[in-house]
Amino acid sequence: MRMRVALAGTLVVAVAVLGLFAARPRAAEEPYQLIKDIQIGGEGGWDYLNVDSAAKRLYVSHATKVVVVDTAKNEVVGEIADTPGVHGAVAAPSLGRIFTSNGRGNTASIVDAKTLQTISKVETPANPDFIMYEPKQKEVYTFNGGGKSATVIDAASGKVVATIPLGGKPEAGVSDGAGRVFVNVENLNTIAVIDVATHAVVATWPIAPGEEAAGLALDTKNHRLFIGAHNRLMVMMDSTNGKVVGQVPIGPGVDATWFDPGTGYAFSSCGDGTTTIAHEDSPDKLTVVQTLKTERGARTMALDSSTHRIYLAAARYEAPAAGAPADARPVIVPNSMHLLVYGINGK
Repeated sequence: MRMRVALAGTLVVAVAVLGLFAARPRAAEEPYQLIKDIQIGGEGGWDYLNVDSAAKRLYVSHATKVVVVDTAKNEVVGEIADTPGVHGAVAAPSLGRIFTSNGRGNTASIVDAKTLQTISKVETPANPDFIMYEPKQKEVYTFNGGGKSATVIDAASGKVVATIPLGGKPEAGVSDGAGRVFVNVENLNTIAVIDVATHAVVATWPIAPGEEAAGLALDTKNHRLFIGAHNRLMVMMDSTNGKVVGQVPIGPGVDATWFDPGTGYAFSSCGDGTTTIAHEDSPDKLTVVQTLKTERGARTMALDSSTHRIYLAAARYEAPAAGAPADARPVIVPNSMHLLVYGINGK
């Protein structure tokens, strides 16, 4: 009798456990699918991508220009010229302006969002790389690799209001919209926390077990930073105190990391042709739900949080020349650059 009851109990538990797994739809396990391939063409490489959801625009840095894509029509609708070595472009929506970081020109361009014509250029320290808009102060930050600093530009006047020493090479930054900017200092394996009112670094947090972080994103609701690190980890950190609370494996060569507050998904795009999609199950638990196969070299991406679509830049590459070293930089096939567009369940 006891054995029968025990067996029955075991069966109930087993059925319950199976029911829990069965309740998770397959779409939630492999949510993202390719829905569009947008041809960009042209010569040269690329770097960061950024979406202006309200304007339905995607800004794609591309050699000496920024390509503007209409995200409703999935087509190229214009370009911003004269941005030598451009790393990124970001909109200041309330001001009708776009700002670009021109790595080879050591400048940031201020651009009219309607005409896409350059209004003026602002001088920065060497190699302005990642660029972001900080909405609380209405300021633009360029993170300068050569200058080991951040340049802060008043978005309305176009004047430099501060230069913030960071002590090392900055990569991606993100604002919490409430008074702080966080930035990866790649070669120091740290996050620098900037007070936007004083333009000063107020905290420095180690990202261990992460190393050489590139991508950075933020869940403002749960106060969680998502850090894409080159030792093949996505690290989840408490943005109130710098404590690392979770991690998941990702591919090699990560460059971009994003977080979608509508779905709880965090993304890290990697140079090996994979994008890791993890879900924030709770503020202390991160779980990989999909390793999305993209294309070799597709390591920069942008998220449109209004549609939950992600955009990755890619190209075809020529076969290595005979006798070329194993670490030789691949050569892009002319006019082969394109954008891969992925959506949840193909939408």
